[in-house]
Amino acid sequence: MKKNTLLKGTFILTLAGLISRCIGFFYRIFLSRMFGEEGIGIYELMNPVLTLTFALCTSGIQSAISKFVAGQPEKTGAKNRLRILFAGLFFSGILSAACAFLVYMKADFISGFLLHELRCAPLLRIAALSFPAACIHACNNGYFYGIKKAGLPAFCQLFEQCFRVGSVFLFWNYAQKNGVTFSITVAAVGLVIGELASTMVSIPVTLLHFARLGDLSRCPAAPLRTLAGQILLFAAPLSANRVCLHLLGAVESARIPVSLQQFGYTAKQALSIYGVFTGMAMTCILFPGAITNSVSVLLMPLIAEADSTRNRHAIRTAILKCIRYCLLLGCLCTVLFLLTGNFIGITLFHSELAGRFIRTLSFICPFLYLNTTLFSILNGLGKTGYTFLFNMAALLLRLGFVFFVVPAFGIKGFLWGMLAGHLFMSAASFLTLRPYIAQSR
Repeated sequence: MKKNTLLKGTFILTLAGLISRCIGFFYRIFLSRMFGEEGIGIYELMNPVLTLTFALCTSGIQSAISKFVAGQPEKTGAKNRLRILFAGLFFSGILSAACAFLVYMKADFISGFLLHELRCAPLLRIAALSFPAACIHACNNGYFYGIKKAGLPAFCQLFEQCFRVGSVFLFWNYAQKNGVTFSITVAAVGLVIGELASTMVSIPVTLLHFARLGDLSRCPAAPLRTLAGQILLFAAPLSANRVCLHLLGAVESARIPVSLQQFGYTAKQALSIYGVFTGMAMTCILFPGAITNSVSVLLMPLIAEADSTRNRHAIRTAILKCIRYCLLLGCLCTVLFLLTGNFIGITLFHSELAGRFIRTLSFICPFLYLNTTLFSILNGLGKTGYTFLFNMAALLLRLGFVFFVVPAFGIKGFLWGMLAGHLFMSAASFLTLRPYIAQSR
């Protein structure tokens, strides 16, 4: 039954993820042609701030909701599951409102001091409006992951992407007909519209789900304070870990254009190269990751449940299958991107540089996809400290390449750093999980 649940949930999320990434893939092509490589670079510089905010406000809390909801008895734990979701929404709501206010008010400081690009400030102010909505549907998604129903998260993902892309296309169509000129800030407006649309779907579906459960007043329930404390104790270190990681990631993203200028590029060239790397090449490399992302999201609650019942055989089987299939997928993608990288770059993005990046980045595919699922298993086993340390070490390694290798060798130095970082994470995760793999059947 659990195997079928994982397969069904993985299929639903993977299908939604692939459709969403297809839309996003062509959306990046559209943006690159409308606003150029420099415009994409400005837009991509905003993403580290968004991921940092998400890590602080929602990421750890969503994982906590998923974990503790999964641990509740199916028949008698309905009221506890509702209280867990409520507590998560409370914490996430406060944090998201505070972050939205802070980013909106300090957008100029963040853009100038952290990102070294003042043109990001308008995008940050607009994107800040999406934080509360993003927190609501992320928490609701965490609940449905916990009860192993992937339908709502999958639909919200598609709904959000369709409204984001559709709204920007409508703005562009209006501009074409009326002779109006839009800047890359229109993409930030689309982001807000997408998040709001997704939340407007998530809320009524979640309310309908609990309405169908009937009267919960007679169900046994732990005190709300106890459940909230458990969520806080689990989410706080996980969120702190992810905040540290994304903060380092923000430093890395902001530093790459600076290091490229030290190599000899102008500011515009450096920003264009960064835009090609993040907005074009990495979009292609991450595309097949829809499969492993879907598996990892659903794997964590299942591993947590197996760990709570001491079912080490189930854990061992999950680890071995993840290694086998992720490496197979990664190797196939490596060959595919090596053969088609130039074609993708030139034909789709009109960029020969994007093609070269895709071919070089193809070698990280096996380790990139494998790390996604191995880290999910480690988190499900409660080893969040290990995932933090591995991520931190890999990021520091990459930062070393950014500060010392990129100024001497250009963007190739960062690509080498990415490969070294992913190799390290794969090796460290495998060694940590080795006791589970080595056990006898």
